[in-house]
Amino acid sequence: MAGKNKTIVTAEPGKQEMIITREFDAPRELVFKAFTDPELVPQWWGPRRLSTLVDKMDVRSGGLWRFINQDPDGNEYGFHGVYHEVCAPERIIDTFEFEGLPEAGHVCLETLTLEALPGGRTRLTAQSVFQSVADRDGALQSGMEEGLNDSYARLTELLETMK
Repeated sequence: MAGKNKTIVTAEPGKQEMIITREFDAPRELVFKAFTDPELVPQWWGPRRLSTLVDKMDVRSGGLWRFINQDPDGNEYGFHGVYHEVCAPERIIDTFEFEGLPEAGHVCLETLTLEALPGGRTRLTAQSVFQSVADRDGALQSGMEEGLNDSYARLTELLETMK
């Protein structure tokens, strides 16, 4: 069942945004919970080869979040942002910044929308708007799609256990 729902990343040349879509065989309340529960996020967020630690996760407008991925050698990769809007169970607007870049300030604005579909299914649409086309293209070239595909496959597996 997990194989039928594919993650689609759309990034038109010359634009600062990318759109990610994916369907899940779970009600949107469960998908929303997986995105907003600090106990659940480490179970699915990031590539399988990395572990995830939730350092901060204050899921409310103005709240901060920070996640740390760790590889088997102990190297850490941090990500952080600010929640701008949390509207359960349909929308989360936040910023996203990877801490491993040589200079700070490459912030992305993300809007996650969860649409209830017939049969207890959910369509996720994530719009990411970068500060420049170069930032967007750099994210695409960084291996982001591998991490995204791994994350959403792991999320699918987690949602199966939550039903």
